[in-house]
Amino acid sequence: MKHSPAYQEALEQFVHLWGEMASAWGINKTMSQIHALLYAESHPLDTDTIMDTLDISRGNANMNLRRLLDWELIHKESFPGDRKDYYSAETDVWKIVSTIIRERQQREIAPIRENLEQCIATLEAGGLNDEESKEFKIRIENYMEFLEMFERFTEALLPYINKKNLKFLKQLVKLVEVKESLTGSKNKK
Repeated sequence: MKHSPAYQEALEQFVHLWGEMASAWGINKTMSQIHALLYAESHPLDTDTIMDTLDISRGNANMNLRRLLDWELIHKESFPGDRKDYYSAETDVWKIVSTIIRERQQREIAPIRENLEQCIATLEAGGLNDEESKEFKIRIENYMEFLEMFERFTEALLPYINKKNLKFLKQLVKLVEVKESLTGSKNKK
């Protein structure tokens, strides 16, 4: 499929940008670039086209396509009479962002909490006989309490992150901004 020069240039910029943002979101660069390519395209693409466009190997393409499918950020399609699999991206930006947040929470926050629990178990196994150990345990528990609240907040909010709730989300942000401005003005006095 032939694209206009402007489309092609914008596509390359978008794929590059998405790839660069990937590390900030904790996502593999190639995975992000494949998603960006599929998100930008109006029609599903096969693996060979993805490989050629992004100049990546078949193994790299297949591994990242599987991960994108697992995350439900892309969809696999088949066409009658064609043996190739084709892929298209989820285009609902709200679903994309909430999926990335959920995946990062599962891959990053939950393991941190588990490791912190192991730290506490190690301290407790030592008997907590000195003040330094007791204080350290309290600091770890405070951090775990924060992570637990963050997880609960995320789980409670994620179902509402969608376009139909945009008005509610804007009101929620406005409420926080008003509270922050009031708190900020009190702190300055």
